[in-house]
Amino acid sequence: MEDTLQQNWTPTSWLEKPVKQLPEYPNKEALEKSFKTLRNLPPLVTSWEIEALKNKLAQVSQGKAFLLHAGDCAESFSLTNSPKIVNMVKVLLQTSFILIHEMGVPVVRLGRIAGQYAKPRSKDFEDVNGEQIHNYRGDLINGFEATKETRTPDPQRLIEGYHKAGLTLNFLRALADEGFADLHHPEQWELNFMKNNEYYQEYEDMVTSITKAVRFVDAISPERSTMLQKVDFYTSHEALNLYYDSAQTRQVPRKPGFYNLSAHMVWLGNRTRDLQDAHVEYFRGIENPIGIKVGPPFTIDDTLKLIETLNPTHETGKLVLITRFGKDKIEKQLPGLIQAVRREGFPVVWSSDPMHGNTFSSSNDYKTRNFDHILGEIKSAFDIHRAEGSYLGSVHLELTGDNVTECVGGANGTKEADLDMNYETFCDPRLNYEQSLEMAFLVAKEWKQSYL
Repeated sequence: MEDTLQQNWTPTSWLEKPVKQLPEYPNKEALEKSFKTLRNLPPLVTSWEIEALKNKLAQVSQGKAFLLHAGDCAESFSLTNSPKIVNMVKVLLQTSFILIHEMGVPVVRLGRIAGQYAKPRSKDFEDVNGEQIHNYRGDLINGFEATKETRTPDPQRLIEGYHKAGLTLNFLRALADEGFADLHHPEQWELNFMKNNEYYQEYEDMVTSITKAVRFVDAISPERSTMLQKVDFYTSHEALNLYYDSAQTRQVPRKPGFYNLSAHMVWLGNRTRDLQDAHVEYFRGIENPIGIKVGPPFTIDDTLKLIETLNPTHETGKLVLITRFGKDKIEKQLPGLIQAVRREGFPVVWSSDPMHGNTFSSSNDYKTRNFDHILGEIKSAFDIHRAEGSYLGSVHLELTGDNVTECVGGANGTKEADLDMNYETFCDPRLNYEQSLEMAFLVAKEWKQSYL
C-alpha cells in the first residue's frame, strides 16, 4: 500500500491540490525561473542529520529524552546578522542546559531558525489608505512595508531566503562546534533578573551546581572535555511556501524516499492540515520528521486520519504532535486526543505549544501574551499527560535572545505599558531572554513533578 502511495507522489504533486496560505505569484515566468534555480542549489542539510534527529525523537517518544523546540516567530532577511544569531544560540543553549541539569535526561535542541521566513495569516488582504494590498506573509513571500509593490509576492525572495538560511546555518554550525557552547564560562549566566521569582535560590543553586560539575570534570580529565564545548543543533520551519520546500526536496544516493534538505524537521500548520489539500499532499511524501500543529478548530477523527496519512508505517520518531489549545480550552480538548492516539497505537512525540492559543491585544493595542497564561497551559499539559499516563516530551516556544518587550509578566514584571519600549516582532510576540530562561526553569520543575 505504501509503495503504491509513493508511486503516485512527487515533490510537486501538491500542485494538483487546493492550496491554502500561499498567495498567487503574478509573474509565473519569474516563479518558474526561481524554482528551477533553487532546485539545483546545494542542500542546506544532509539526510544523515535528518535521520539522526529522527533517532533522537524516537528516544523522546519513549520517555528517554526531551525536545526543546524554540526560536523566532518569523525570521527577517534584514536581521540575518551576527548579534541576532549569537543571541538566539545563547538563549537556546542556556535554556537547554537548564532543562538538562534539572531533568537529568538528554535534551534535543531544535531551533525555529534558518528558514522560518513564512507565516500564515487569517486574511489575504488588508486595507491601507483605502487600497487593498496583500497581507504580510513573511520575507519569503513579500515585504513588511505596507505598499502595494512591496507586498506583491516576489519569487526572487525564494532564492534570497535560501541564501539567508545558508548564512545563518553556517554561522550556527560554527558557534555550536567551536567553543561558544563552552560551559566553562559561568559569567555568561545572568542571575539578577530572577531575584523577583519565588524560586530564585533554586535557580542560583542550579547555576552554581553546573559550574562545580564542570570544574570536577576538568579536575579528573587530563584534557578539557570537548563534550562540554560542542553541541548538536537542528533546524526547523513551517513548510508553508511549498515552492521553497518542494524545490529542495530530492532523493539522495543509497537511501530510499525523498528528503526536504532545507531543514531537519518541518511542520504542518494549524491552518494547512486539511486532508485533501496541497500541504498534506506534500508532507506525506517526505522522509523528514514532521511536526503537526493541532488546535481549535479540529476534530479527533481528522487528526487520526492525518497521522495515519503522514506516518502509515507507524515509524517511531517520525511525528511530533504539537498541541496549541489555549489555557482555557486545553483541559476539555487534550485528554480525548491523547486517549484516541493511544488507542490507535500511534508512536508520536507529544509537544505543548503554549504560545499560539494565548495571544491577545493589550489595552494599548499591542499583540501580546502573558507569561502566566503561557505557564498555565504548560502546567495543564503536564497535569493532563500525567493523569492519562502519557509522556509530554517537548515544549514549543517562540522566543528570542534579545531583550525585547513583547510578552507581559515574568519575574521582572513587564507590563502592558512597557510594550512600546522594545517591541520588534514582525508577527507574533516572543519571550525575551530573561523570560525564556525563567520559563525553562519552570518547565523543568513541572516535568520533574510529573516524571520523577
